[in-house]
Amino acid sequence: MRAMVMDGFRQQVEVREVADPQPPANGVVVEVRAAGLCRSDWHAWAGHDDIALPHVPGHELAGVIVAVGADVRRFAPGDRVTVPFVCGCGVCEWCRAGDAQVCPHQQQPGFTHWGAFAERVALHAADTNLVTVPDAVSFEAAAALGCRFATAFRALTARAHVRADEWVTVVGAGGVGLSAVMIAKALGARVVAVDRNPAALGVARTLGADHTVLSDGAVPDRVHALTSGGSHVSVDAVGSEQTCADAIMSLRRRGRHVQVGLLPTATGLSGVPMGRAIAWELDLLGSHGMAAVDYPAMLALIASGSLRPQALIERVVGLHEAASLLTRMDTASPAGMTMIDPRRGAA
Repeated sequence: MRAMVMDGFRQQVEVREVADPQPPANGVVVEVRAAGLCRSDWHAWAGHDDIALPHVPGHELAGVIVAVGADVRRFAPGDRVTVPFVCGCGVCEWCRAGDAQVCPHQQQPGFTHWGAFAERVALHAADTNLVTVPDAVSFEAAAALGCRFATAFRALTARAHVRADEWVTVVGAGGVGLSAVMIAKALGARVVAVDRNPAALGVARTLGADHTVLSDGAVPDRVHALTSGGSHVSVDAVGSEQTCADAIMSLRRRGRHVQVGLLPTATGLSGVPMGRAIAWELDLLGSHGMAAVDYPAMLALIASGSLRPQALIERVVGLHEAASLLTRMDTASPAGMTMIDPRRGAA
């Protein structure tokens, strides 16, 4: 099969032929029809994750099962499926409680093993992790659910418990941030979107953002003015010390902050304005994907038309163009999601 292969960190990646994957006993092989190009993939390429080289990235995917392991009971070849980017083991106490997103034995395609920037990908613990994709949902829309959209959904619903008429400030109007804007509006909240890219803010407005703020300084002051005292909920969908601080400082007293964007540092520790968190009794929450068992509620909203993840897709590219885009994700400011179709450009 063709795959995008990393031979070194921060080096150019190459699209080349590699061996076809084989299904684990409890897993499957999926023919990839769509895979999302996400900033988390850039973190892997940059060396921020413990990854064995050579490596194939890609953790957001949807496709069709082409091979099934001997122990799989719920799925068969030909099934249309997607998968959360965190795949639980299926047997630990967290998986049994429905919290596979924090499984200590988790597998992550594109991180712990070869991922979806390829024509085929192997996935583990299929009966626990696979999600059936309805015929009415496109592969591109389903792939968007695996990380960014599902992460934003759980961050706002299960972690921050956003309520109607609350103010939600979303810092970062990329894939996660725009997903958060759309979901917050579907929940009846009022939204302030913050980004450095005017085009991304324009997309946020089309998705229902009540206000937009260009992140060129004094973001918290402007949010407090727009919301009469600060937002009830904030989301850092970027993952830097500045964006995290802007989101937290944009909260009103007793507000809730959800950190979604990764905060990589040399020490593994990140600067957070804890003085404000203590004085104003703020809740600081982490959110790490969403387990497969929680997908039905989100899929029901998509099927009803209340949520439209496909509206977040800016473009669809092949593996060769994606290889070029991956290495520039730290400086690019896409206004939406880029999806990869591995079949594009195939001989």
